[in-house]
Amino acid sequence: MPQLQAHGDGVASYVERIDASLDWVAGPGPPALAARFRLSGDLAQLAIPAPGEARRADGLWRHTCFEFFLRPRGAAGYAEVNLAPSTEWAAYAFSAYREGMTAIDAIAPAIEVSVSPGALALVAQLPLAALAGSPAASFEVALSAVVEANDGTLSWWALAHPDPQRPDFHHPGSFVHEIRY
Repeated sequence: MPQLQAHGDGVASYVERIDASLDWVAGPGPPALAARFRLSGDLAQLAIPAPGEARRADGLWRHTCFEFFLRPRGAAGYAEVNLAPSTEWAAYAFSAYREGMTAIDAIAPAIEVSVSPGALALVAQLPLAALAGSPAASFEVALSAVVEANDGTLSWWALAHPDPQRPDFHHPGSFVHEIRY
C-alpha cells in the first residue's frame, strides 16, 4: 500500500505511518471499490471516534478520518469520500476544483474498523456507480487522512501535498495515484 506523507510542521510524533490504497473489488456484480487505510503509531495519544451507527455525517474531516478523491482521467469533476473510525461516512460530488459541491447520499459503504496495539485499520467497500456514474477506463485518485491528537491538534496526511503553505486534498496536483477498470 502507498504510504501517506505528513504536511508541514504539524507532524505528530505519535503517528509512525499511514498506508492507504483504493482498488477494485473482484467478483461478479456491479463495479465496486475497496478503500483501505492503516494508521500505525501511539493510538493512546489520538482522538479516535468510537465505533457507532454507520450513517452519513458531515464535518468528519474536523476529526480523525480517512479520505479519498476519485475522478475519471482528464475530467474536471470528482468525488470525495470521508470515512471515520466511528463508521460514519460522507460523500460529495464536485463539478470542478472545489466547485459545485453536492452531497452523494446513496453509497451506503460497508465499513470495517479494527484496532490492535499500535494500529488502526479501516476498510470500506463502496459502489462505483454512486460515485462516478458509468465506469471510466481509468481514474485518478488522491488518498489522504486527517489525524486528531487528544489535545485537538490536527495533522494532515496525503500521497502528495502540492501546496507547501497549506494542506489541500482537493488540489488537482493531489491526484497522483491511478486505478484502471
